[in-house]
Amino acid sequence: MMPRTLALAALPAVWLTLSGVQREAGIRGERVDPLTISDDDFARHRDPATWRGLAVTRIEFREERGAWRLFRIVNLKKPGGPLWFVPHDNENAGFEAALAGVRTYGGVVIAVDSGIAEDGVRRNGAVDRGRPIDPNRNFRDGTPLYANTILADYHRGASPIIALHTNSAGFDTSGSRCNRSDPPGRGEVSIRFCDDIMQPHPSQARDWPFDDNDTLAYVPYRNGTSPFSAWCGKALALADFNVVFERVRVSDGSLSNYALLRGMPYVNFETQERGLDPARLAESRNRLVAMIDRAMERCTAPTTRLAR
Repeated sequence: MMPRTLALAALPAVWLTLSGVQREAGIRGERVDPLTISDDDFARHRDPATWRGLAVTRIEFREERGAWRLFRIVNLKKPGGPLWFVPHDNENAGFEAALAGVRTYGGVVIAVDSGIAEDGVRRNGAVDRGRPIDPNRNFRDGTPLYANTILADYHRGASPIIALHTNSAGFDTSGSRCNRSDPPGRGEVSIRFCDDIMQPHPSQARDWPFDDNDTLAYVPYRNGTSPFSAWCGKALALADFNVVFERVRVSDGSLSNYALLRGMPYVNFETQERGLDPARLAESRNRLVAMIDRAMERCTAPTTRLAR
């Protein structure tokens, strides 16, 4: 029998036929009609034209204390484009931007559906015990099935890995080493936040979409090396992005750390969460898409843009 990690790295491209090893691992893959999926992200897209040339698979499995459901959206004409990752089910603009990205540049979207327990939440509450699990902090040695399932298409040629997030406005000023006189916000996702790990490189011109402190790119780099050693980091900084360089010593369980330590090209695009009002949702999506377009131009080999 093949080692489980190798078997999972070779998961079928369409997830319709599972091998004995995959069934033993408890993975279930089922082709589904996106027009009938009740999930709120899909419910916003009931036009059949949106899904022309795309195929959707629902993937379910259990590992350790959690049950997981993922949606895999593949561009059938160009499955070898980026691997788009949307880990948080409540970050709606991330899904919108991933859908736009996979239509334009090809590849595969992996979106975590936290609706097993409750729809549209950040953490997966479908657990046997303990606290809900953050899908972006579960890339750990103790949960190899999770990481290998999400990254299966990367091992089949989908690259780079592009993670898409939205975030709260502002930052926790008590945790920052700079700009502590700013109005207090939440977390550390802001170009004005800095500490030993997060090192900001702000846009100088502050042109759209970087007129917003919460619209930025995260790129990880190894401790002891130059920040510009980060994949795509120097190119984005020279293109006047808001860039946060994330120094990685040991993994914190995030995909950014996991990818860096395994030599996988990775970038994370963030913008402010603006809610579900159509115009506000479109604004957040458009900021993410603008970063995607500029990064694809500067950080990848020449690509053929597909029809949106």
